[in-house]
Amino acid sequence: DAKSERQVSIYSPPFFSSPTGYKMRARLYLYGDGNARRSHMSLFFVLMRGPNDFILQFPFSYKVTFCLFDQINQQNHIFDSFRPDTKSNSFQRPRSDMNIASGIPKFVSLNTFENPNNPYVKDDTMFIKVMVDFENMAKNMLPYVLSLNPALPIHTQHRMIHQEIERKAQQSQLTSQGTPTNSERKVPGDNSKNH
Repeated sequence: DAKSERQVSIYSPPFFSSPTGYKMRARLYLYGDGNARRSHMSLFFVLMRGPNDFILQFPFSYKVTFCLFDQINQQNHIFDSFRPDTKSNSFQRPRSDMNIASGIPKFVSLNTFENPNNPYVKDDTMFIKVMVDFENMAKNMLPYVLSLNPALPIHTQHRMIHQEIERKAQQSQLTSQGTPTNSERKVPGDNSKNH
């Protein structure tokens, strides 16, 4: 249907960033949109009017990351992020059911899907995750975050992410202090030389 352009785009069901958070949905153009038509899959983020809007910050200013999951070895997820243009109507408090979609027109090349054994589509199904980054997470944390079981409660995922951030910070601190590696440590009483 996408190639024939009978169905130009697909909306995800609405979801929330948290139980009292932003209401949103994704919009996917399987065969591309605008200047990406027939060359890339386009993926967009849509803010929706929600019951919590009166307590939320607008314009919406948080980084949004999309991830297309590798369903075979789970090592080659495709992800890309964007920061909202806070001047755009897309990120203001919604006045109607949905704001105008905004996102990444060239999310992934259609060539990626030409091989029938590609790891992203299995049984005519692909999995896409939308993440809203409220804490300015470092890009090197994304592989860890994407490896978490999505069935875990959100608060458990957040706790695990914070623990991993702390672990990486401690590891970085040890490295910057010049802690010797195993190969550099001197063993007391060892006066031998490497030949």
